[in-house]
Amino acid sequence: MSAVLKSAVPTTTDLAEVDEQVRETVAAVIADIRKNGDDAVRRYSEKFDQWSPTSFRLSAEHIEEIVAGIDPQVIEDIAFVQAQVRGFAERQRESITDFEVETLPGVHLGQKNIPISASGAYVPGGRYPLVASAHMTIVTAKVAGVPRVVACTPPIRGEIPAATVAAMSLAGADEIYLLGGVQAVAALAMGTETIGRVDMIAGPGNAYVAEAKRQLFGAVGIDLIAGPTEILVIADEFADPVTVAVDLLSQAEHGPDSPAVLVTTSESLGRQVIDTIERILPEMPTRDFAGPAWRDHGQVIVAADMDEAWAIADSFASEHVQVLTAAPREALTRLRNYGALFLGQGTCVSYGDKVIGTNHVLPTRGAANYTGGLWVGKYLKTVTYQEVVDPSTSAELGRICGRASRVELFEGHARSGDIRAAVQDGTPGWLSDLGLRAAGR
Repeated sequence: MSAVLKSAVPTTTDLAEVDEQVRETVAAVIADIRKNGDDAVRRYSEKFDQWSPTSFRLSAEHIEEIVAGIDPQVIEDIAFVQAQVRGFAERQRESITDFEVETLPGVHLGQKNIPISASGAYVPGGRYPLVASAHMTIVTAKVAGVPRVVACTPPIRGEIPAATVAAMSLAGADEIYLLGGVQAVAALAMGTETIGRVDMIAGPGNAYVAEAKRQLFGAVGIDLIAGPTEILVIADEFADPVTVAVDLLSQAEHGPDSPAVLVTTSESLGRQVIDTIERILPEMPTRDFAGPAWRDHGQVIVAADMDEAWAIADSFASEHVQVLTAAPREALTRLRNYGALFLGQGTCVSYGDKVIGTNHVLPTRGAANYTGGLWVGKYLKTVTYQEVVDPSTSAELGRICGRASRVELFEGHARSGDIRAAVQDGTPGWLSDLGLRAAGR
């Protein structure tokens, strides 16, 4: 039976009221942009980001100038990380195949995977420039074969986020806009006088960006609706408490509402982790985010054994699950609900966020119960085609189609089958009654 050493603090905020305020604000912005296009986009950019340039789109010359001014080591590191992301995405693409099969004599059924025509990559900014999101949303789309990738990122305190722009350019973005928030998502989804619409928008963002994606879904495709970053660590008595503490705080610094959970089979380890975090937190430069996150959303749960630990972890369906146990690969067969797994002390969630090559746009708030994260397949439309070249087979399918359709009272469908069956059966009665003959008879 599990025991709780630290639990999350029940929120005193009326979340329904907060969510409603977000919904209403986002709906008003979308409606304004739908009606007024670029004028509305400019007003909201000025209001929310204090940014109103002549053009939101960065020219090729401006991008080249920005990239040239960046430390060469930063460029080298960006290139390294993008190579990892590209390599993994290419393996994913190779795993998705077209095929054609003859299921009956003369019946050819096939599958094709067609890239969407245009995708939008939203790269968050705000307080921190999330450079890595450019790799995840642009490189992956390009590997999928998307011919037009449009990237948006907000200015940071009125300044151009140079490293993010460089990452977008190196990743292969076809258009780069210095534009953020709801106004960016709405412009990408609906199009304006100067920004062409896209077919899908991918990338994380704050509550307003997530709500904009939710409201615009249908008019445009989306990857998923991302909430606060989550980490869950599964550890046994062999884990190092300092490593566990550091890794929990690495994700807590994303924001004050980021859950950080430890599930362990060792009460001693759990208490050491709590003590270590209390020592580390006051010295962290990002304690203003990590502190409230750990205080209000941090949990430490002691499981009776590993069987219970796996079950508890699955019940959270966490975005990131890090396994620091004597046999970490056991998680591959014991866990079902997670966005991404990080196995053993040699890896960590921060690697997935920044450098290792798997995609960091992942499901949160329990969505890992039913979906994985962003990957090459999200940018592909898996479509089918059919061809029947054997008249006898077509006639047999027609007879079955006629019977099946009339069970459902779909006479029009049935008649489409009758026409094909007429190759062998002769003109059907309903067609004779109309004084018509089936083609070829």
